[in-house]
Amino acid sequence: MPMKIFRNTVLVLGLCAVSNINAQKLTLANAIKIAQENSYDAMMAKFSFMASYWTYRSFKAELLPSMNLNGSLLNFDHSLVSVRNYEDGQVAYVNNNSMNNYLTLSVDQQIAATGGSISLQSYLYRLDQFDYNQTTYNSQPLRVSYTQPLRAFNSLKWEKKTAPIEYQIAQKSYASSMQDVTIRVTSLFFSVLSAQSDYKQSVSTLKDREALLDIAKARLNLGTTTKSEVLQMELSVLNARMSVNKNKLNLDDVMYNLFSYLRVSDYNGAELVPPYSVPDILLNVDEVIQKAISNSSHTLEQKQQMLEAEKSLAQAKSNKGVQMTIRGEVGFTQTANAFADAYKKPMDNEIVGLTLSLPIFDWGVSRGRVKMAQARLEVVRTQQEQAHLDYVQALRKKVLQFNLQPIQCRDAQRAQEIAEERYEIMRKRFETGSVSVTDLNTAQQEMESAKYQYISQLNTFWNDYYSLQKSTLYDWIQKRDIEFEYEKLVK
Repeated sequence: MPMKIFRNTVLVLGLCAVSNINAQKLTLANAIKIAQENSYDAMMAKFSFMASYWTYRSFKAELLPSMNLNGSLLNFDHSLVSVRNYEDGQVAYVNNNSMNNYLTLSVDQQIAATGGSISLQSYLYRLDQFDYNQTTYNSQPLRVSYTQPLRAFNSLKWEKKTAPIEYQIAQKSYASSMQDVTIRVTSLFFSVLSAQSDYKQSVSTLKDREALLDIAKARLNLGTTTKSEVLQMELSVLNARMSVNKNKLNLDDVMYNLFSYLRVSDYNGAELVPPYSVPDILLNVDEVIQKAISNSSHTLEQKQQMLEAEKSLAQAKSNKGVQMTIRGEVGFTQTANAFADAYKKPMDNEIVGLTLSLPIFDWGVSRGRVKMAQARLEVVRTQQEQAHLDYVQALRKKVLQFNLQPIQCRDAQRAQEIAEERYEIMRKRFETGSVSVTDLNTAQQEMESAKYQYISQLNTFWNDYYSLQKSTLYDWIQKRDIEFEYEKLVK
């Protein structure tokens, strides 16, 4: 319950901790940083890791000795109990008026290597028989007991193998979740950039068309243009005005999506800064594969799956055939009518025993379970071989696609510069009456298409880069592994 209250408190405080970005310029790097600290997905990834952390801590605690106090107090019994006469076997009911109390203090330790358990105990029992005004104490000041199953399934031994791997996977999963946040923010960021570019361009186009309409009207008065040209330009102004309104609504919508994900409440006047500086980076396929295998959770997950299959097989084999358990204890004991006397001159107390269970005939159930577990192990092994080949091939494809992106971005940037320059030329020629409105509209559409294509290429570059960063948990620009201070996450 305290842990649940703690998690709910952290969640409420996190939801209240919204940032303000008012009339500021926001870069992609800053947006990623805010999202990894403040977004809902980041909070959920943190809580998921915390659950895995405390699960692992609980397992480690199971390997340590535990001190326990057990007892039963004030057990009053006033009833009739049956008593058999040992000479003639006759059963009679006699009055029982008694109360018993007992306490056991023990230090218990499980032994992972053997599956047994050892316990160091101190035991005290008191019986009060009120009808006889008699009190009896039975003590065991020191008792060491050991229980050892033979051929039984040793679950603690297998947990000792799987628990550390599960915790490592949890760490890798948290790092991967942070990269998912990065990819999500990048997609939202470029959606805003595209809408922001469209809006700015539509505003600029509207101003141009209004100015050109005035020029066209003046030329109509001079007789150097036709009424049709003026009407076409006027229609172009109307279309530009509608485009401004449409693009403004779209910009507001995608801005809300981005800042809602960042959980930022005040973003009036915020402007996004496009990441025009694209690093000229070329990745080596073999190096990427090596980093992915060593850093990501892929290898750990495959190892965990194999251990789980091997664990099921070991359990099926252990449950087949004879089951035996050795139990033994050694210590001291004494009984007396006085508390102090119950601890004087204790007598030896030794108990050793063996219990066994042997199924005579189970219609092949145990053998069938072993065969099923063996088949499942082979299935997992075969699936993992194919999954690893597919994993490596997917990485190769990602690297080859990414290595094309820097050139694509440079070409798209140059195409945008050419389209902008051509539009300016066509605009000036329209002012002098050398080209028609249709030619000007064509140049404008080509310019808008080039700008959209450039932003789209930037979006593809950074999404592909962060996707590879997620697969390898390696920052290829800074040349360092992506790591987190996991101990601080749970504080």
